[in-house]
Amino acid sequence: MSEKPCVGEHRVHICQLAAEQKHEEIRKVAAYPKYMCMNCGRVAEFENNLCNPSSLDDIRPSGT
Repeated sequence: MSEKPCVGEHRVHICQLAAEQKHEEIRKVAAYPKYMCMNCGRVAEFENNLCNPSSLDDIRPSGT
């Protein structure tokens, strides 16, 4: 993964929701993942819930 500075409104990012123990909100935004944070590996349906999002379609398994 490539660590980059956080983009967007951090208060809605899953890492911030986790720090605030907002587990129900995390469950909702991660239920149908389409993006993965390239900083921490968390997944979400919308890229605005992640610090450094990348589409799951664009991420290739290592060694392929």
